[in-house]
Amino acid sequence: MKTPWWFLHKTPLAFLLLPVSWIYYLMGRVVYLFRKIGAYKSRRDVICIGNIMAGGVGKTPIVREIAKFFDAPVVMRGYKKSAKTGNIGDEAMMLARYGLQVHVGNRKSNIILLNRQSDDNSPIVMDDGLQNPKIKKDISILVFDQGLGYGNGFLLPAGPLREPRRAMRRADAIIIIRSAHPRRNFVLPNNVPVFYATNKTTVPYGKNEKLFAFAGIGYPKKFFATLNNLVGKKSFPDHYQYNIDDLNKLKKLAARRGAKLITTEKDWVRLPPEFRDEIKYADLDTIIDDDFWPWIKEKIKCQH
Repeated sequence: MKTPWWFLHKTPLAFLLLPVSWIYYLMGRVVYLFRKIGAYKSRRDVICIGNIMAGGVGKTPIVREIAKFFDAPVVMRGYKKSAKTGNIGDEAMMLARYGLQVHVGNRKSNIILLNRQSDDNSPIVMDDGLQNPKIKKDISILVFDQGLGYGNGFLLPAGPLREPRRAMRRADAIIIIRSAHPRRNFVLPNNVPVFYATNKTTVPYGKNEKLFAFAGIGYPKKFFATLNNLVGKKSFPDHYQYNIDDLNKLKKLAARRGAKLITTEKDWVRLPPEFRDEIKYADLDTIIDDDFWPWIKEKIKCQH
């Protein structure tokens, strides 16, 4: 689905949905407490990279950088995975393209298997799962985008928050991805370490090349804003599975404007294979500030 338009604004519809969000949250807490019974403690340290915002904050590149740093396996649910087609999910495919060991499916089962099958004592990176009580986390890191902040500040479905802001107290650290347009009133807790990261987008075309962009991610406007010479754009639902008809229509739209098609890497891995040579993606490099790495190494050391 596309990110609801009211998630970033306190609209009348958002206020109308507030009672639903309270019921949804209370039901979620009951389920959370039941699932917490018998939580699994891993032999290897589990670093959970999560969020309290519903998608689109740029968590996957942070997972990639931390997993690369520790040469650690990644466990993740694998959104839109399919045993029938062999699709492991776009985020898992992205991580695997960087040579990372990615385990998709039930995160608790995969962590148990990693503990049994290997004598390795390196950490395990868990993508998402802050709201998953079945696994005890040794380090929990929250990710936010400075340009999105807390959105309209309301809980699902009235807003983008999975949990109230006080849930940040469960985090050991917060990583903020910088934005040229920081969200106003984005106030962070003063009792949790905060680190920053910077996104750098590299476009595989010359400066004067006209571009027609398309994206099926949580907040496609973030991607479109990184591009120059943009003469057209089209957004799709998050994790959208493109078909041949979609791509042919996009090619015609770009051709009418004399433009090159461009998308995100997350979208590119979802393209039919026959289109991947002719459609390019903008490379997103996320650089976490240097002061984060001594902190996390020390934090891991303190676990033993």
